[in-house]
Amino acid sequence: MPGNRITSQQEDIYMSSRKKGCTQVVASAKAGISERSGRSIEKGTRKLKARDWRTRSDPFQEIWDIELSKMLESTPELSPITLLEYLQDKYPGKYPDSLLRTLQRRVKKWKALNGKEKEVMFRQTHEPGRLGLSDFTKLKGIIITINGKEFNHILYHFRLMYSGWSYIKAIQGGESYTALTEGLQEALRRLGGSPHIHRTDSLSAAFKNLTKDESKDVTDRYDEFCTHYNMKATRNNLGASHENGGIESPHGHLKRRIKQTLLLRGSNDFKSVEEYQKWLDYVVQNHNKRNAKKINEEKEFLQELPNYKTADFTEVVARVTSSSTISVARITYTVPSRLQGETLRVHMYDNKLCCYLGSTFAITLNRVYPKKGKDRARSINYKHVIDSLVKKPQAFRYSQIRDDLLPNDQYRRIWNHIDKATNSKTACKLIVGLLYLAYKGDCEEKLENDVVRLIEESKPICLSALQNRYLPSKIKFPDININQHGLNNYDELIINNNYTKGIYHA
Repeated sequence: MPGNRITSQQEDIYMSSRKKGCTQVVASAKAGISERSGRSIEKGTRKLKARDWRTRSDPFQEIWDIELSKMLESTPELSPITLLEYLQDKYPGKYPDSLLRTLQRRVKKWKALNGKEKEVMFRQTHEPGRLGLSDFTKLKGIIITINGKEFNHILYHFRLMYSGWSYIKAIQGGESYTALTEGLQEALRRLGGSPHIHRTDSLSAAFKNLTKDESKDVTDRYDEFCTHYNMKATRNNLGASHENGGIESPHGHLKRRIKQTLLLRGSNDFKSVEEYQKWLDYVVQNHNKRNAKKINEEKEFLQELPNYKTADFTEVVARVTSSSTISVARITYTVPSRLQGETLRVHMYDNKLCCYLGSTFAITLNRVYPKKGKDRARSINYKHVIDSLVKKPQAFRYSQIRDDLLPNDQYRRIWNHIDKATNSKTACKLIVGLLYLAYKGDCEEKLENDVVRLIEESKPICLSALQNRYLPSKIKFPDININQHGLNNYDELIINNNYTKGIYHA
């Protein structure tokens, strides 16, 4: 219409109509402009002029240069809401809350034109076989259970930067040197080669609560580990998580895949940690299939692996006490009583302890961790001490590890019932006898169910009857066939004997 400014949208409508075959008259009518303006648009003689005026007055014009801009120059961290509250206190009723959005735009524009320089991200060119990354992450909002009990864990994630090949391992403890090297070594073995550079974050969590000497020892061992696989060890700067962006963002992709696959599975419960790890391997394997082409390309550039693994554990020395226990990382473990007085070399892994007597393997223990809010815990296996306990069952009642000697809640329920139903001496003898039977008969679960059923049916618990059921006599006498000789054979023996002595008389 005459006197109105033609907008860019009207120009687009006009040109679009012309391209569709409309005449200038029709195209101008559709765009709401004159035919003359349409011809100017086609000739390119009509140029839109950028608007350089305000549609309304600036409410901060009189105060901006003399106060607000100077405040921002001296303290750029000031937020718009802080500045608005300052103005409201100084000039009551003049600057209402409705002006906050206007002030936010003004401050944003000022910072873009006058603020401090921002950090620039430099996109990198990634070469195959050059860089591998490690990091730890948590499954936020997803609860995994093992046999119905919540499984507290984090995930170790290794990724090749070029192809995106990934490996994930469930870590039962926190971030540590052992968790890192154990997961990394397993990833490299599955991959079949090693990259030239391995990058992690600052590993600050792995060094938590370590002394200066211990931290140096961990650093040296990590460098030796990387040297073994011919990798250059690099770390991000502290607090600069974007430097590990090549794995931080893929965390989210894999966790979403894990969540979706759990929905398809229909359950977050697993029978064992091993089953859960196999399921994670399956999820990551499907993820890797999508990058198969680039993975196969990158494998050609990986370095060959050494013929043997290197140490991916932490070694400690522990002496077995007279209580048949060792203390490792503030956790008390029982060991077989035959090891009392010996000094064991313990290889600490994320999920197990491998104990050696000298260079000879002795036993493997499941590693445990303290519960939240506690710094100590115990891992007691009654099978390690039951041979001694059965000889002195009365020691059970006041033992410092009494509750831990009972293998599960059902056995604790049995003990509470026995302790209330019988006298002190009989109760200790019966519960220890049941534990000894469970060990010798290898029937812990079956025995537990039988005894609980007796309790629920208000029947007495007869230890001898249970022993007969689960420890039947194993002595089996062989069948011996005896040939009975005739009496005349003995007569012949007597006659022959007399002839020999020369005293035979007819």
